[in-house]
Amino acid sequence: MATYAIGDLQGCYDPFRHLLDEINFEPSSDTLWLVGDLVNRGPKSLKTLRFVRSLGDSVITVLGNHDLHLLALWAKVIPTTKRFDSLAKVLRAPDVDELCDWLRRRPLAHYDENLNTLLVHAGTHPAWDVRKTLARAAEVEQELRGNACDTLLRQMYGNTPTAWSGKLTGYKRLRFIINCLTRMRMMTPKQKLNFSHSGGAWPVRKNLVPWFECEHATLAEARIVFGHWSQLGLIVLPNLISLDTGCVWGRQLTAARLDKRLPRIIQVEGQT
Repeated sequence: MATYAIGDLQGCYDPFRHLLDEINFEPSSDTLWLVGDLVNRGPKSLKTLRFVRSLGDSVITVLGNHDLHLLALWAKVIPTTKRFDSLAKVLRAPDVDELCDWLRRRPLAHYDENLNTLLVHAGTHPAWDVRKTLARAAEVEQELRGNACDTLLRQMYGNTPTAWSGKLTGYKRLRFIINCLTRMRMMTPKQKLNFSHSGGAWPVRKNLVPWFECEHATLAEARIVFGHWSQLGLIVLPNLISLDTGCVWGRQLTAARLDKRLPRIIQVEGQT
């Protein structure tokens, strides 16, 4: 009965199946945690999405920014461009409605008390502890799963507001939560989101820091597992595991076994 977290798949079905073979994954007894971004850029987004869905309760996946892009395309609230060519097969599939309806019901954050571990795609705001992160994620999840899903998917785009306040309301509040959980990398020392830097975490401008280097409420009480940041790569610390190791760019796909005192790391070659 093992629990493995795996980094961003982004349609890289073959490396994913190879990695599952390497860890001897048994759906009847083991659990997979996927950090999100199941789709886009890689060659087999449709096959990946269908397979992950077929795993049922043996897989827990949180939503990433590319998953939300797919939902926005499915809802026809953004135009189809060459940027999303790798999603065209998904959008033409006869089961696209079933797949996207399943996808929009995935969480944005997941917490396991026994492992004392929080799973998110990109990160969580330094002012939010585990309880607050789950509560903020639930606000977005409620909208995604309801009749206002299309409106949320249309309103989620944009880099503002940059600062968290409990007084934020409406779609500004939901956009900020989505940006924290699915897009965040760097912050200012005053904990404002900054999207101008997408490279590695170090070195960087003096007025920017990686979100996890801020004084952080969640990191003070639990371990965070995340992906999203391929330029950051693999990081394994007692309270932080970064798992996006650039599979779609030909580097590696990485799994971390979470139910051991020291996480076991398994890697396979990425997409070719």
